[in-house]
Amino acid sequence: MAEKDFFQKVYEVVKQIPYGKITTYGAIAKKIGAARSARMVGYALNASGLGLDIPAHRVVNRKGVLTGKHHFQGTNLMQQLLESEGIKIKDNTVQNFEECFWEP
Repeated sequence: MAEKDFFQKVYEVVKQIPYGKITTYGAIAKKIGAARSARMVGYALNASGLGLDIPAHRVVNRKGVLTGKHHFQGTNLMQQLLESEGIKIKDNTVQNFEECFWEP
């Protein structure tokens, strides 16, 4: 049951990420009071089934790398979604990270 509560907390934070912004697994973990649980945030997003109401494409690793991209259908769907929101991507990495970063 605790895992479900953790996952729900993750989803609530991810739903708040504004259009055109990104955040990190670690920033989400810190926000929900589990600072050393960035990997679990990734598991939660994967378990979400990438539902349309959870903008998981806006979550990247601390260096801006699209580490979760293999969980999206299609080769470059995560990148395409981010680029459609004005986020610049090169070599699977957010180029305008500081400009786009949202602190939960």
